[in-house]
Amino acid sequence: MSTGMTTALSENTLFGMGNPLLDISAVVDKDFLDKFGLKLNDQILAEEHHKALFEEIVQKNKVEYHAGGSTQNSVKIAQWMIQEPHKVATFFGCIGTDRFGEILKKKAEEAHVDAHYYEQNEEPTGTCAACITGDNRSLVANLAAANCYKKEKHLDLDSNWELVKKAKVYYIAGFFLTVSPESILKVAKHASENNKIFCMNLSAPFISQFFKEPLMKVMPYVDILFGNETEAATFAKELGFETDDIAEIAKKAQNLPKENTKRQRMVVFTQGKDDTVATVGEKVTRFPVLDIDQNDIVDTNGAGDAFVGGFLSSLVKEHAVEECIRAGHYSANVIIRRVGCTFPEKPDFQ
Repeated sequence: MSTGMTTALSENTLFGMGNPLLDISAVVDKDFLDKFGLKLNDQILAEEHHKALFEEIVQKNKVEYHAGGSTQNSVKIAQWMIQEPHKVATFFGCIGTDRFGEILKKKAEEAHVDAHYYEQNEEPTGTCAACITGDNRSLVANLAAANCYKKEKHLDLDSNWELVKKAKVYYIAGFFLTVSPESILKVAKHASENNKIFCMNLSAPFISQFFKEPLMKVMPYVDILFGNETEAATFAKELGFETDDIAEIAKKAQNLPKENTKRQRMVVFTQGKDDTVATVGEKVTRFPVLDIDQNDIVDTNGAGDAFVGGFLSSLVKEHAVEECIRAGHYSANVIIRRVGCTFPEKPDFQ
């Protein structure tokens, strides 16, 4: 198949569901991280003692607000890479009826994503503090409203389920396992039974450590599994793979039980500036990332989400895996040059 040929895309071809969060990013110092017990390049869920962190970070001199949340970032980037038509990407998640919720709605609209939020007024819209030190970032997510997603009040509604059925490719970050595993399973089973593509992300080490049971319930339906080197290592450890070789972990993850045997599972692990490792058929292949001058790196927050977004933009066009990875590398390369998960008006990707 020539890469020049592209399937004409229709609205709602790509479906994402996750935790919509408003990212609050600020540059902080090491003392700030120490004060709240944060590690470099980590992702954690906010606990009681992080409440003050959100108040303090907003008082920093330069705070930027961006529509975030892992899955929402990825579908937003996929839509940006696709450009036309608008609304190829659909997104479901829960927000509060408040100012941050309104900002998220506006940002989704600006990104031409067809967002259908479940809105409730018991919890405020979720936020994620991105604490940036040099080219490292530590993320603290306060899920709040994102935690209140209700399958029976949103996903199960006929009009919403129709949007799910329209899709051909599904992507849900592992973070959503902490919120509504039953919603993930419903979507994953639909994809499997209809021979569509269901993708998932390991998302953070704590998912494999503390949400292994729901993760492994979904795994048989996963056609494409994403993760980075740290998440892959934790996953391997939790599953007793007894190896820390990334290619070996990818192969073992590929061979885990699978429901829809018409599609072989693909595993894609990114490793920051090192090669991306992916299972291509029976082989494990390494794909070098694009060179970037360390001085051009502004913020690595969102690089993984961006990689997945680029990958998905080629996947919905039914391009070969090499092309999907090339698109992923391109998107990630654009994102790390900017603060937050933001992008120029148009991609310069051929």
